[in-house]
Amino acid sequence: MKILIIEDEQGLREVIKESLEKEKYIIETANDYLSGMDKIGAYDYDCILIDIMLPNGSGLDLLQELKRLKKKEAVIIISAKDAVDDKVAGLDLGADDYLAKPFHLAELHARIKSAIRRKNHDGDTSVNWNNLKLSPEQRTVSINGNELMLNRKEFDLLYYFMINPNRLINKTALAEAVWGDYIDQADNLDFVYSQIKNLRKKLKDAQAEADIQAVYGMGYKMS
Repeated sequence: MKILIIEDEQGLREVIKESLEKEKYIIETANDYLSGMDKIGAYDYDCILIDIMLPNGSGLDLLQELKRLKKKEAVIIISAKDAVDDKVAGLDLGADDYLAKPFHLAELHARIKSAIRRKNHDGDTSVNWNNLKLSPEQRTVSINGNELMLNRKEFDLLYYFMINPNRLINKTALAEAVWGDYIDQADNLDFVYSQIKNLRKKLKDAQAEADIQAVYGMGYKMS
């Protein structure tokens, strides 16, 4: 899948690029309004990340151009401006999501996957794995059609595992994705382990066709 990053801050742009390339995305970048406009007009992408504050123009104007061209890419606004009017304006112009700086890369990865999935499935953001179905917007999980009750952290863990199937995930990535700004709270291995242990038991008791495996000294993997 191909992603365009339109961001003028070089350090952040490179960090996002390297992070997404590790996820096997094909990445192109633009550092200002004019170069972003050129790439939007010339190529198609699966997802575009747009900063609102750009040299020579506004990310909101790029959204208007995407709308004029009837482009179908998933679009996520990434901006330090967390004002409500900017967020509303961006969503009204067709953006699929809005992520305020600073943010965790793990959250950005999840938002990208969700936005692309929603575009490819006519708005349906549910994630399926064998007999599991998870709806991130309704925050519900069902197994063979029967709802599974999870607490907030268990749900967030399962969601992260389900959008990263068969991938070895280390504790730091889990902490950033699930605990966010409260990462220090998750720094205790016993705390992370207890949450995963409870989740694994609930999945097993409900006969879920999923196994969260511990890889000693490295992390966890759902298979």
